[in-house]
Amino acid sequence: MDHNDPKTIIDLQNVTKSFGSFQALKGIDAAIHEGEFFSLLGPSGCGKTTLLRMIAGFEEVTSGAILIGGKDMAGISANQRPTNMVFQSYAIFPHLSVAQNVGYGLVTKKLPKSEIAKEVDKALAMVDLAGYGSRAAHELSGGQRQRVALARALVMRPKVVLLDEPLSALDKKLRDQMQVELRELQKSLGITFILVTHDQEEALIMSDRIAVMFDGQIAQLATPEDLYKRPVSKTVASFIGVMNFLEARVTGSSDTHHELSIPALGDVSIPRGNAPATLDVSRVMDIGVRPEMLTIAFDGQDGFEKTAEGTVLSTLYYGDMTYYDVRLAQTDATVTITMRNTAGRSVMAAGSIVTVGWGADSIVLFN
Repeated sequence: MDHNDPKTIIDLQNVTKSFGSFQALKGIDAAIHEGEFFSLLGPSGCGKTTLLRMIAGFEEVTSGAILIGGKDMAGISANQRPTNMVFQSYAIFPHLSVAQNVGYGLVTKKLPKSEIAKEVDKALAMVDLAGYGSRAAHELSGGQRQRVALARALVMRPKVVLLDEPLSALDKKLRDQMQVELRELQKSLGITFILVTHDQEEALIMSDRIAVMFDGQIAQLATPEDLYKRPVSKTVASFIGVMNFLEARVTGSSDTHHELSIPALGDVSIPRGNAPATLDVSRVMDIGVRPEMLTIAFDGQDGFEKTAEGTVLSTLYYGDMTYYDVRLAQTDATVTITMRNTAGRSVMAAGSIVTVGWGADSIVLFN
């Protein structure tokens, strides 16, 4: 990794964290860029919140270094760092007005009252709460409280905003709306946002890049599209979206392609980029294919690169989509297939014999 990238704002260099004998972080290396929306994604207990708290200065580094703007943060307290944190609980003072909550950090900096008022108004306008300054904090809805917490962070003009699962308390509709708003706000401000979330959909929607974490380590750091299309392991593939796994053998390789024998689907040649750099060809391996990359042929539809026969075992109707579980004829392996419910396309009944279409580029090989 190029630790000298001029656009790097946060440089994590072999960062570890131990609590007694428990090692929460095991050598984290990552360069986070200026102005990017960066997410730390992983299951509970993987170390993502610990890492965020270390960037913020609430936890000490056990070994390694955290650099912000090229400066080592060792021994620099949270309130001296160019970062500001939005907590999961929002941590809003219920007895203060909205303006008092937002201006709290500026008051501790002893700025003149007129300047504080001006900065607070600006921050409230940013989060779409202009005119809410005199409201009591306890009168606000969940979404409004979320915005106040954000305004309180932004008013301090940090170089980096740290977000610890900030939307988890909101209902689905408001959460979806806030994801879009946060993303647009971040783009318009050009400030680096670092989000901690266990919600893979949220990370995919909002991020420029995502670090997927398991067990105190980064398993893969990539753009949402790369993570989804080219996960580096079965663990990452299963965590991001839905993936079908089938057994395969590598039967040959060239400079550009690997030849695979997939008992459930047939033989295929896949690009080398869809496979790990080093392969253990002595054993049976797994391929992954996303449910939307498999197609059920309707009404004699053809033109597929590859096909396999199967039987519909069950259907789940979601309105815009139907999820089919299909048993493939050659091996009795079962795959999930998602189909969009377009005009005139009826939902297939369980027991239907179907042709499944698929293509080489949708196949990812795992060691």
